[in-house]
Amino acid sequence: MTLSFLNQRRSTPSRQLTAPGPDDNQLLSMLQAASRVPDHGKRVPFRFLRIQGDARHALGELLAARKQVLEPEASASLIQKERERFDFAPLIITVIAAQGPDEKIPASERYATAACVCFALLQAAQALGFGAQWLTGWAATDSEICARLGLAADEALVGFIHIGTAKLQAPERERPDAAQLLRDWQP
Repeated sequence: MTLSFLNQRRSTPSRQLTAPGPDDNQLLSMLQAASRVPDHGKRVPFRFLRIQGDARHALGELLAARKQVLEPEASASLIQKERERFDFAPLIITVIAAQGPDEKIPASERYATAACVCFALLQAAQALGFGAQWLTGWAATDSEICARLGLAADEALVGFIHIGTAKLQAPERERPDAAQLLRDWQP
């Protein structure tokens, strides 16, 4: 049963997500489940930032303005696309990784933990009947956008997880054949 659920996981494109999104109790349940990830050293090297309501539109305006600074020749349609990027799903959870100095746990392992959180959050959303998509894009690594979102210099934005009700069922796509990816190591 569990493997069947995992084998049915798929991303719903953010443009196909609409209200309603999860309520506060559903969201906390999803975040609690998503937090049960491998975490070497028990550092909890991640945190969440909720973006919903008018904040989604404000972030879109910020992206549009920043894109115009970065690419003054950008077309009006590209700027509009940036402006609307967060307009569809009613909820976006931003997963942020702690990347500062740590004597025992490398930054790459802490980032991997936060990436696992993103994936687990997708699964938790689907388990509660919501559609979700993990997106990054240029804004996830832009220092100005990250600063405006309140990230510290020693943090990294791992993903924007768009969550809502799917307008239509996400189509299945071709998946890799695990047997073709598996190799045996021989000493």
